[in-house]
Parts: sequence; C-alpha cells; structure tokens
Amino acid sequence: MGRITDTVKTLLIINVIFFIGALTLGDAAFRLFALWFPKNDNFQIWQIITHMFMHSQSTFTHILFNMFMLYMFGSHLENSVGQKKFLFLYFSSGLGAAGLQILFTYIQFLPGYQAYQEAGFTVLEIKEFLNNTLATGKYTVYPNIPQEVTEQMIGSYLTPMVGASGAISGVIVAFAVLYPNLPLYLMFIPVPIKAKYMVAGYFALDLFGGITGQSIYGATNVAHWAHIGGAVIGFITMWYWKKNSFNQNRWN
Repeated sequence: MGRITDTVKTLLIINVIFFIGALTLGDAAFRLFALWFPKNDNFQIWQIITHMFMHSQSTFTHILFNMFMLYMFGSHLENSVGQKKFLFLYFSSGLGAAGLQILFTYIQFLPGYQAYQEAGFTVLEIKEFLNNTLATGKYTVYPNIPQEVTEQMIGSYLTPMVGASGAISGVIVAFAVLYPNLPLYLMFIPVPIKAKYMVAGYFALDLFGGITGQSIYGATNVAHWAHIGGAVIGFITMWYWKKNSFNQNRWN
C-alpha cells in the first residue's frame, strides 16, 4: 500500500469531518449538503460537490468501505499521475456520477409527473403533493394513476444522493487502466485477480443492479448509475492520459 499521500489524507479527513458533522446536525446536514433532485426545494448548486463528502448515517460500512478503497488505490494513483491530475480525476468522476444518477432519476420521475399532469393536476399541485409527502411520509394514491408510477416519482423526488462512491469508482477504474495486469487479492479469495478483471466484474455488478434494480451488495438505495458514471469518467480520463501523456511501456 505504501505511504499515504497528503491529498488522499486530506480527502479522508474531510470525509470524516462531514460524517461526524452529519451525526451532530442530523437532518439539517443532509438538507444542506446531500444532492437532492433538482426539482426538490432542498436542491442547491453546491450539493454537486458536497454530496461527495456525505455518507449514510444508518450504517458505518458506507463510509468505511469508501475510505478504505480511497486509501488502497488513491495514493498509488496520485503518485503515478501527480496531485493536479489526481484531483481532476477524482472530482470529475464524482461529477460524472452525479450527472448520470440525476439523468436516471429524471427518467424515473417523468412518467409520474406527466401522469399527474394528464390527470388534471397543475405544476403547483404536484409540487405541493410531493412536499407534503416529504413532510409527512404519507401520500394518497389517486385513481387512474398506477401506484408504481407514483412511488417512482416520489422516490426520485425524496431520495438524496450521498457518498464518495462515484468519485472512488473513477479512481479504481483509472487504477485498473494504469495497471491492468497488477494482481490484486480479495478477502476470502486466496487467488490473485488481475486489476482489469476485478474492475470489470465490479462494473458488471453495478450495471446489473442499475438495469434490474436488484442490489448485489446487500444494501438498499444503492446508486448504481452513480458508480457507473464515475467509472466511465475515470476510464475515459485515464485512457486518454495513458495514450497521450505517458510512456506506454511504463504501464504495461
């Protein structure tokens, strides 16, 4: 694993500070810093950055796993590409994750939104319905509107995005592009697996979860499309750098 770099150390500290702050402030922290659906009144532009430092309070494993992955792969990557490129890749992967997840959320939100408009609800009435649901946790199923469509609209509106997973997905994939044949070990699997195959399997699990809605990780509300968005940005960025900026023989 080697020595942890100052940049990775700083990112780890900021994530821990946000986690402790959220434990202290509770819902207020999530209203301010989690990434809400853009149509939600809680949405603020800075959340496209701050959500990367927020993590679920319901389980410690969310932040623990993300920070462990950042510790494992981040310093190696920064030592290879430099601080500026590492930070660019980290935050661009996080932004790519947010962008794809928001796009997917819009796809889930729009059928219900259009169904309510076709049923005669005004834009203000739909927003009032959603805000009441946010405040009370209860909603009314209206005739001629499928319950599944209503639930998808409500879930898209009410569920904020948190976590560094998208940014770290970009880091992990970039690492695999840089060191594709480096053998890695998984816990409970005594056989080394090349980085390119391990990351391909990780990507495939998220793609399966994103398409089917079934999480392989044993957790609920996993933002699979955010993981995919971060991974795609990490792959494209490192592929471009490797092709145009680095000595090819150094990485093979």
